[in-house]
Amino acid sequence: MSKLFKLSTLAIATTLLSQSALAEGIAAKLQMSQDSFSSDQDVMVTLTLTNEANVPVKLLKWFTAADGVEESLFKVTADGQERPYLGAHYKRPAPSHKDYIKLKSGESISYQVELSSLYDMSSTANYEISYDVSSMQLFAPNPGQAKKLARLGVEGIHSAPASFYLEGREFKGGANKGKPGTGDGGGTTPDGISFTGRCSNSQQSDILAGLAAAKTMSADANQHLATASSNSQRYSTWFGAYSSSRWNTVSNNFSKIDSALNNEPLTFDCSCKKQYYAYVYPTQPYKIYMCNAFWTAPTSGTDSKGGTIIHETSHFNVVAGTDDIVYGQSGAKSLAISDPSQAIQNADSHEYFAENTPNLN
Repeated sequence: MSKLFKLSTLAIATTLLSQSALAEGIAAKLQMSQDSFSSDQDVMVTLTLTNEANVPVKLLKWFTAADGVEESLFKVTADGQERPYLGAHYKRPAPSHKDYIKLKSGESISYQVELSSLYDMSSTANYEISYDVSSMQLFAPNPGQAKKLARLGVEGIHSAPASFYLEGREFKGGANKGKPGTGDGGGTTPDGISFTGRCSNSQQSDILAGLAAAKTMSADANQHLATASSNSQRYSTWFGAYSSSRWNTVSNNFSKIDSALNNEPLTFDCSCKKQYYAYVYPTQPYKIYMCNAFWTAPTSGTDSKGGTIIHETSHFNVVAGTDDIVYGQSGAKSLAISDPSQAIQNADSHEYFAENTPNLN
């Protein structure tokens, strides 16, 4: 097995360091700031990633907490019951070279993370947390690389759990990188579409054009899923090998996406300045925060305004509850081949199926 992709797991609690040496490679270590937290204390953990390979490794920083936690990087349980991630889900462009962190052999990076604003910690309980990121996410493989990782038996980087006791508290709300507006900037259209965060007239027009495109795309996606055969190239390209249960999941997802776009009180906020397309909080339907890349995207087609709205709508737990497992068409196609069960949970896979560019039958 290649040393580059062999992984080890390493975790540390407040007073005890333990190591599970499964293999060489990237090691993840967690250290709690303390072993017990009252209801008014922030739950702080330090994440350390170390390159134990003898060659440099590039990691996609979106899944390292380099810019704060912008995805669900951790598995959190309370008395053995998994607690949901309540932070933001982002629609990003496919990664470029600037989105990677290079670790030399033996080099480490550490980040301090506040957890109680990101995960449901409303219960008084004994908690466990582990860093839990797939190799597909952290290494963001090109087409064909996913197969290579699968052959090597590499599924991801998973630290052993760190434990702590916590008095339950109300959820604080996600750390909002986009600094949403306060309700100003546009009001509500006759058909119930609301604007906040100082949306200009041109921005409102762009959003409404994107929403119209999204409705057309979702209707087409539903039509295809209702009438196409099980050997649909369009389906297999984005969701992998056919199975009736996975096909039904995707069909149900698009039915809910279409219903939300046409029937729910959507709100769009224009104050995000990040170089992403948009983001949502999955537990806060139906508000979508539009970021810089959205405004220059085409209305329809690949990575479009309409596709972005479908992507973000799919994230809401009351809709499809999708995750951001991979970004970009290449990553989504690789995921469909390597892990169809993950592809049907991936937001970009739903977007590209709906955009259908290039056109597939």
